[in-house]
Amino acid sequence: MKIQIWSIGKTHESYIRSGVEDFTTRLNRYFPAEWNIIPVPKNSGMLSAQDLRISEGKTIMDWLQRDDFLVALDERGKEMDSVQLSAFLQLRANESTRRLVFLIGGAFGIDAPVLQRANLIWSLSKLTFPHQLVRLILSEQLYRACTILRNEKYHHA
Repeated sequence: MKIQIWSIGKTHESYIRSGVEDFTTRLNRYFPAEWNIIPVPKNSGMLSAQDLRISEGKTIMDWLQRDDFLVALDERGKEMDSVQLSAFLQLRANESTRRLVFLIGGAFGIDAPVLQRANLIWSLSKLTFPHQLVRLILSEQLYRACTILRNEKYHHA
């Protein structure tokens, strides 16, 4: 199973980059993982929030493959703790998911057709985080879930 983490917006800020790279490198010990930063449309400053979401949504739908298992991060999604996330990863691997895509939406969220296409809508927390910080939290939690699967010391339950 390959893990892809997609995020709409600019590249990782310097204060986030080293942490994201570190946890992604660690995650690669368990599953091949890579980041794809989806640029905002060039005319984004001239678009309404709805039009921007629609434009971003079309790009995402173009990038998705038919068999991708899409996990959309959204504040209204299902919450999981770290142990539940590890069980979710194990289930995806057991069911031979080829590509597991985690999607961090743009500044105004994820367009409805993309949410409808998602196999799972997941909320990291009821709190609101900056998109850059979500990247770090997500990469760390995916790594933590993998250490739980292998019963390694990183996670102390």
